[in-house]
Formats: sequence, structure tokens, C-alpha cells
Amino acid sequence: MSLYRLDAPSDLVAPTLIAAFDGWVDSGSSATTAAELLAGDGPVVATFDADLLFDYRARRPTLDILDGRLNELTWPELTLRRSTIDGRDLLILTGAEPDFRWREFAADVVELVDRLGIVEWISMGAIPAAVPHTRAVPIIGTESAPGLLRAGVRPGPQGNLRVPSAAVSVLEMTLAAAGTPALGYFAQVPHYVSGPYPVAALALLRAIETHLGVSVAPGPLEDEARQLRTRLDLATGADEATRAYVERLESMVDEERLPAGDELISEIERFLRDRGAPGGQGTLPN
Repeated sequence: MSLYRLDAPSDLVAPTLIAAFDGWVDSGSSATTAAELLAGDGPVVATFDADLLFDYRARRPTLDILDGRLNELTWPELTLRRSTIDGRDLLILTGAEPDFRWREFAADVVELVDRLGIVEWISMGAIPAAVPHTRAVPIIGTESAPGLLRAGVRPGPQGNLRVPSAAVSVLEMTLAAAGTPALGYFAQVPHYVSGPYPVAALALLRAIETHLGVSVAPGPLEDEARQLRTRLDLATGADEATRAYVERLESMVDEERLPAGDELISEIERFLRDRGAPGGQGTLPN
């Protein structure tokens, strides 16, 4: 039984599919924010069966209670929307990361790619990293074959890094194995920042712009990014230990020596230890 319902348009021309899910690789909601902006109010091409994909105890629907009356339920969803930017057909797969049936989900996406004539898959994600908010957002990439990445993004990190997988990466690998060119852009978000991080969402949009050769209107992201930078400057400047830590990260970036693997973990642990914040409480609020 298929996990999706399809309302396929007949006039798609060599579409690129761009995917981002909330959860594991969506630090600061950066990837899903960028994906939602790309999708805009485009028509839904396919919807996935939420009852088969989500654990509602882990990802509960939101309940609105109006004046003591149960008013509205908003359920988690996963949709494929069509967007056309500068004449390019895009399909945006975004929403909640599935809890169940990842292999069936991946097989269905491969089927969709074939039915819709999709020529390229792009994953978007964001990960916490030992990088400063005072520098440009670093983006690392994945690619199923050399030369797929653009925008000056290099595949990385170098060496073997073993981490729990995200659903978007399962899809990327499955599609690559099926013969679809597949790549990903992943923004690195300062690990000491909590809450939404529009700076990284904007960086991902710029990478997609360059990759596709289109121009994407950033909406409110530029203003939000500027306001956040001001707040973070004030917050880090008010604490001597945090200011010194950010300066150390700045020097590493300026020397093009970004930490990777075990060094990244050590940097984050050192930051939390220096602030005396067990359990990850050393983050700065937005």
C-alpha cells in the first residue's frame, strides 16, 4: 500500500526536488524555514499518510482551546509542494520527520521521483557546530558523485564521521543508489545559540540560489537575521567567558581551521564545562 496520495501536474519540466524535515538535522529550524520559503503557497502535489508515518505520542497534534471549548487540532504533516522560481520547476518536500517506515517511505519517494520526472535531489539540513555567530555560516555538502555541489561548497567533513542518521539522508542515499543525482547542503549553526536561527536559513537559501541559478526573495529573513545578530552580540559581550570563547572560535575560522569530529565534541564540552552548565544549559537564548 502506498504511503502517499499524488495529484501530479502535467506540465512539470525537469523538476529538482528539495527536501528538509524538522528534527534531527534542522538546528534552529534553519532547513525547514528555508524550505517553507521556497515552497511558498505553491500547490500540494503529494501528501503522505500521517497515521502511518508519525507517533502521535512523541509528536502530538497541537490543540487550540478557545474559551474553554476544544476548538481545533493541527496534525503533523508531510507534503510535496510545487514552486516555480525564475522559470525553474521545484518540488519541495518538507514537514515533520517520519517516526516509522523509513524504508517504505524511501521506496515511495523513489517511485515519486520516477513518476514526476525529477532530475535532481537536494537535501537541506542544519547541524550544531563549534562556529561563531560573528562569521558567515559555514556550509558543508554531501554528493553522490564528484562535481554535483556548487556555491563553493565542499563535501565534508573529511574522514569518517559516524552519527545517527536523519530520514533526509536515508532518502538521499536511496535515491543515489537508484541513479538519481543526489546532494545535500548542511549549514553549521553555533551550538551556543538556542531557538530559531534565520541566519543559517538565509545561508541555505543563498546556496540553493547559486546551485540552481535563480533568485529567491528572502522575505523577512534578512531583518530577522540582523536583529538576532544584535541580540547575540549583546548577550556574548555581557559575559567574559562567553566572549572569550567566541573569540577563540573566530580565530579558528579566520585560520580556516574548523573543528571536526572529536575536536568538535571537545569544544562543545569545554564550553559547557567553563560555564558550569551541565545538561546543555549553556546556550544563549535568542
